Amino acid sequence: MQPGYLPWLGFFELMANCECFVLLDDVQHTKKDWRSRNRIRTKDGCAWLTVPVYTKNKRFQLINEVEINNSISWRKKHLRAIEINYSRARYFSKYFPYLEKKYYCDWRYLVDFNVELIIFLKEKLGIKIPVFKSSLLNIDGTKEIKIINICKKLGAQELYDSKAASTFLNANKFQKENIRVEFQDYSHPVYEQMYKPFMPYMCIIDLLLQYGPDSLNILLNKR
Repeated sequence: MQPGYLPWLGFFELMANCECFVLLDDVQHTKKDWRSRNRIRTKDGCAWLTVPVYTKNKRFQLINEVEINNSISWRKKHLRAIEINYSRARYFSKYFPYLEKKYYCDWRYLVDFNVELIIFLKEKLGIKIPVFKSSLLNIDGTKEIKIINICKKLGAQELYDSKAASTFLNANKFQKENIRVEFQDYSHPVYEQMYKPFMPYMCIIDLLLQYGPDSLNILLNKR
């Protein structure tokens, strides 16, 4: 999966059901996408948190080349929004200081910030599998060939991927390489949010700050 900003529950469902997880950080970056923004629940519905990045004249830059525009004061805005909307959550005081510390590191590249948050969140959820960056695996190829080569390098016999990937990955090409493909069919759980009515597809901290150690069971629908 491409490393996104504070990913949603389904991202971590994929991770929790794999033996290893690859962050695809050496493919083309797409503007105004989940790589640099996500949503939190507010009393008025939801709000977007967006990390400002440089994209002008950088149409073909890779995900791991995208730089954060730190001339814009975004850290304080994001942390304040999280604090205002989740300060009464059961586990806010447990996790917010860690988040605050991560935000105020001197980040230059978006991917470094996103991966740091993903690793932090996976650990708090209790997911213990290894995570790799595809850029560090030195894999050639594009589209299916690249993913197949990643699977081969890691000795994978099965690929578990997002439902969206089914629109551009040809499963037959994987089968010819003796790699089984399964696409995610995620049933989003309903849980108690800070505000009613329930709204699905928020970022993971919407669940984590409210349910803490029980979050993994909830996002896996094992509650």
